[in-house]
Amino acid sequence: MKLITDAILAKLKANHAKANETGETQPVVLKLFGGSSMTWLITEIEDDGDRMWGLCDIGHGCCEFGTISLSELKALKFPPFNLPVERDRHFRGGSVDEFNKYYEEHNSLNGC
Repeated sequence: MKLITDAILAKLKANHAKANETGETQPVVLKLFGGSSMTWLITEIEDDGDRMWGLCDIGHGCCEFGTISLSELKALKFPPFNLPVERDRHFRGGSVDEFNKYYEEHNSLNGC
């Protein structure tokens, strides 16, 4: 499965341009997940096509907004079956504040 479709990439790039223009955090448009508890909610991608911004929960009791490398995510494989990071094809998006609240209530981004 393709991690980022052309339509999603266009939204992520537009969000990056708007974030640079306004300084405001943009809405989440992409959910990636892997392993048993890792979730990345992506808001934008930089012009280099690799560095993405979003809310990250890697299952260690901490959720933070920061950057992640697309190429690093593509290289990840999770045991025991060597499964890759996947895109949630049914994800509908939302604001970072909504997902922060979800995390506070559930101590995880799994299931959002």
